[in-house]
Amino acid sequence: MVSRVIPVDDFDLVIFGATGDLAHRKILPGLFRRFVAGQIPETSRIVGAARTQMDDGQFRDEAAKAICEFAKVKKNDPRLAQFLELLGYTPIDVKGDGGWKELKSRMRDGAVHAFYFSVAPSLFGDIAERLSGHGIADDNSRIVVEKPFGRDLASAKALNATLAQHFHESQIYRIDHYLGKETVQNLMAVRFANVLFEPLWNAQYVDHVQITVAETVGVGGRGSYYDKSGAIRDMVQNHMMQLLCLIAMEPPYHFDPDAVRDEKLKVIRALEPVLPEDIVRGQYQASGDRPGYLEDAENPDSRTESYVAMKVRISNWRWQGTPFYLRTGKKLRARTSEIAITFKEPPHSIFDDTGAPKANELVIRLQPNEGMNLKVMIKEPGPGGMRLVQVPLDMSFADALGAEGSDMPDAYERLIMDVIRGNQTLFMRGDEVEAAWAWTDPIIEAWEDSKRAPEPYDPGSSGPEEALRLMHRDNRRWREIRS
Repeated sequence: MVSRVIPVDDFDLVIFGATGDLAHRKILPGLFRRFVAGQIPETSRIVGAARTQMDDGQFRDEAAKAICEFAKVKKNDPRLAQFLELLGYTPIDVKGDGGWKELKSRMRDGAVHAFYFSVAPSLFGDIAERLSGHGIADDNSRIVVEKPFGRDLASAKALNATLAQHFHESQIYRIDHYLGKETVQNLMAVRFANVLFEPLWNAQYVDHVQITVAETVGVGGRGSYYDKSGAIRDMVQNHMMQLLCLIAMEPPYHFDPDAVRDEKLKVIRALEPVLPEDIVRGQYQASGDRPGYLEDAENPDSRTESYVAMKVRISNWRWQGTPFYLRTGKKLRARTSEIAITFKEPPHSIFDDTGAPKANELVIRLQPNEGMNLKVMIKEPGPGGMRLVQVPLDMSFADALGAEGSDMPDAYERLIMDVIRGNQTLFMRGDEVEAAWAWTDPIIEAWEDSKRAPEPYDPGSSGPEEALRLMHRDNRRWREIRS
């Protein structure tokens, strides 16, 4: 199978916060890989903008180091030299007037203008105001804003209102890198391009759905930030909410940005309030000489969760009665992200009890080893009667697509190219963000009012014991966390 690379139009991309970690790890290496793939025109320009004083040459040297490290390319690669010619740099004062005139002079007529806000959300309004006030951005420009997009409903509304003063909703790209993952997009293809699954994708045939995002790392190095956020703000309100929407949404009338986002919004608005007994919060403990969450966060009195599990219900015709179980946490047994759709067992078994059919299960792996796995029942090979065994129909992209499957574009690569194309399908709309916060805020407020500390759990485990009981009460079990 040969994938098609469709070049984008000529563009000028300004990266605010170009000296930061995200630019070094993801944005610049991702742009380089798209350039090598032939997707970025050689006439395009990429301009770094930050407080640090440096010139074009110094910025190119810094970019080269980041690309060599994170894109795994050698310093003498001629393609790297070609890419660096696209780069420039302008020192900027986002709260003042310094650098904006120089930045405007770099913008070309006739090119797509995009501005990536790889900075703290508190600076979004300042940058938007100055881009508009200095005449750098026009009605055809696009801005990319990183999460966190607010920390509650009030702040999200305020941020939306600030951006709306200077940009139309059609110009604002709220990025969630989970939506750029190949397998996440394939979820829509599996559902809506195959008659095999969509007729069964409802409460009549689906017993329950599990969404797991597990990490082996703790919060060391970003403890002070994370302690103000916690697992629900860091993961559930955005990443996991988007996965939930893609699983539960109705078929859109067309694969069109607003049509897809309309259906996602309906899911969020159909979410029932989560009962206190259907939520488990956890916090990893110290183990041996390894610090626990309290030490990593440098806050011995912290009640912030590093783990959360919850049972979620959707009040609509498609999903009434089918629970969705969500869990995410730090310092768990393995790094993995997956969606598991467990179908109901056959209503009647014609086989002996010893060979009773087990439920079919579709597992969508987001990381690592992106792919899909469908568990089905077959006859166990050999003579001696009808003995059933469950086997996986396994498809990893690396195996199914060969070299191309193991070298798929990173999520940021795909999403930045979508910005240049003007395709908002994989980006969150303002009302979608606000609806997600409207559902999340009461959960957080209830935790704060209860003043109850999170349940402790051991590093390298699957989380708190209470999370296991959450499933056991429903005669179900969490899938094992493994890489």
